[in-house]
Amino acid sequence: MDTSPLKIGYCLSLSGGLASNGKTTQLAHQIWKENLNQNGGLLGRPVELVCLDDQTNPNLVAGLYQRLFDEEKVDLVIGGYGDNSVAPAMPLVMEHKKFFLGLMALAVNAKFNYPQYFVMIPTGPHPNLALTEGFFQIAGQQNPKPETVAILIADAPFSLSPAKGAVENLTRQGMRVIWEGKYPLSTTDFSPYMEDLKRINPDVVFFCSYINDSIGLVKAMNAAGLKPKVVGGAMIGPQNGVVKAELGPLLNGLVNYEYWLPVQSLMNPQIQSFIATYQSRAEKAGADPLGYYVAPLAYAQLQVLEQAVKAVGSLDDAALADYTRTATFETVVGRVKFGEGGGWAQPRVLTVQFQNIESNDISEFRKPNTQAVVYPRETASATLIFPYSKAGQ
Repeated sequence: MDTSPLKIGYCLSLSGGLASNGKTTQLAHQIWKENLNQNGGLLGRPVELVCLDDQTNPNLVAGLYQRLFDEEKVDLVIGGYGDNSVAPAMPLVMEHKKFFLGLMALAVNAKFNYPQYFVMIPTGPHPNLALTEGFFQIAGQQNPKPETVAILIADAPFSLSPAKGAVENLTRQGMRVIWEGKYPLSTTDFSPYMEDLKRINPDVVFFCSYINDSIGLVKAMNAAGLKPKVVGGAMIGPQNGVVKAELGPLLNGLVNYEYWLPVQSLMNPQIQSFIATYQSRAEKAGADPLGYYVAPLAYAQLQVLEQAVKAVGSLDDAALADYTRTATFETVVGRVKFGEGGGWAQPRVLTVQFQNIESNDISEFRKPNTQAVVYPRETASATLIFPYSKAGQ
């Protein structure tokens, strides 16, 4: 019987612009590995994680996966966090005919249509729509109903799909776009964009942004006194504990997407224990101190892999893919079933409004009332404060 370490290889952004989310993922994976190895490992073998740093540089990813295959001789591969770490690996993964389970990559497989690809992200079979559906649904339910929308997005590939979905969702709500703008990812001064938005005075301002520019946009918006009726949308950053602590009360009123939060309807003993363990180690690991956004899905990612391997009884990539395509998995984020294109069969995106934040202390965001789930109705923990300006009072 083979008792050598079973090696799982992948890359994460452990430095560069996405390092916080990369380190969060790594810590969640390490906790999973420790729990698994304490209970006998996989197929009677201890599991070893071979995680390489892609430095938030997609140009490095293919070479790192080549190294995992040729030098590290890994038994299985998984995908890292986000499009940057997953999409560039796809051609090599397909060439090797590997089972491939990514993390929070949006619509990567729309291009490749690879039948052995799956992804841990609750955006369902139509991710470009699911990410912003709640934002525009909840805006459309307000009185008076918002009518005009301004769209400001980062000039980067990751923005294209959410922005396209946003236009479709707002049109369904009977709203219309009156202004669209793009800014380079290198932008540090957002005040000219805020002046444009103040002049146009739209009812809704929709942002699609990355971590650093999300911080810049929120600060610039508050400094300029911009007061649309609803603002936010598809911003990467406000989910991260470090960003939350930096912005503090400036976040009040912002509406954005989330994938998991510790609201009553989403809690269970398993995730409660995992989050407690994660948070006790996050600071030392340089990870998100809260971990709500990435950590649960990262842990669940490897739970899916574990359950597939145990059910199949081998490391055969085609068999793992066949099993994953039809199985239902029990994870810390609930039951997961995959569907079209390897995404989740059903979307489970949350729409959240920041409310009642009084300071920049991270403890503010451990309170149940500062990150209010306002959509979908069955998960909601509060109602939307409307218009946006009321939430900051």
